[in-house]
Amino acid sequence: MFDSRHIRTFHEVVVSGSYSAAARALGYTQPAITQQMKALERAVGVPLFTRAGRGLRLTEAGEALARHAETILDSLSSAQQQLGALARLRAGKVRVCAFPSANATLIPETMARLLADHPGIRVELLEAEPPDSVDRLLRGECDIALAFQYPGLPVDVPPEVVETPLMEDQLTVLLPVGHPLARRHAVRLADLACERWIAGCPRCRANLLKICAEQGWTPDIVFTTDDNLAVQSLVAAGVGIALMPALVLSFLCHAKVTGRLVEPHHRRRVLAYALREHLRMPATALVLDELRRAAAARAGC
Repeated sequence: MFDSRHIRTFHEVVVSGSYSAAARALGYTQPAITQQMKALERAVGVPLFTRAGRGLRLTEAGEALARHAETILDSLSSAQQQLGALARLRAGKVRVCAFPSANATLIPETMARLLADHPGIRVELLEAEPPDSVDRLLRGECDIALAFQYPGLPVDVPPEVVETPLMEDQLTVLLPVGHPLARRHAVRLADLACERWIAGCPRCRANLLKICAEQGWTPDIVFTTDDNLAVQSLVAAGVGIALMPALVLSFLCHAKVTGRLVEPHHRRRVLAYALREHLRMPATALVLDELRRAAAARAGC
């Protein structure tokens, strides 16, 4: 393997024509230049220079190396500049996989800050509900995965993954405008036992079944969809009611539906996941910090 310092010194010797001239140009002593060229010749295995009077002449091996030296040095310079930009957060790409309501709320707020303060950072956005988002992280398809947890329904996280809590998201019941219970500030879950229900993604459905079972009844689920807009439209049409996180209601609000707090209160935790080794990447750590800031601004949502 060649030492890049020796390649740089060799290139200067070729350009300047002598060890002494190269020493002056590089700020070295002539013996230091001689030692470096001897070390390079040992690495190559053949002589690179021969004496021609008081000057130097390249051997065939020296001519071959000279043809590549400038390209090698240019590539090293380009690599140093690119790595420096990554370290100084002037460049970088981060792949984020998140569930739909996070993509519509936390991600835009995070991107706005990144574009203002670090315009060289690029975010590639993917969408998946948990636990698929965490599985995509483990398969190397993203650098950060956003997911949510309901009490008693945790996501299994392997030891190589770091979990970062972002926020707690209040659950509300979605009712059609004009529903008798819509006049209340909060609705007891027990008062909804006779209603028809629209369920969401598998984890949301499992949570609905769990909290209703704790109250001693089973919800009559007449429709299931993970499309948040479809849920609101179905509620507005009188098909059923739904349990929906406040994060969703912050960006979707059908004119013919209303949200009310549920008693007892129920929340889901919103979290970010990243592989431990990925947190050493400056761009990944930056995006995670900005996600925390966006979530903190929604504290109590």
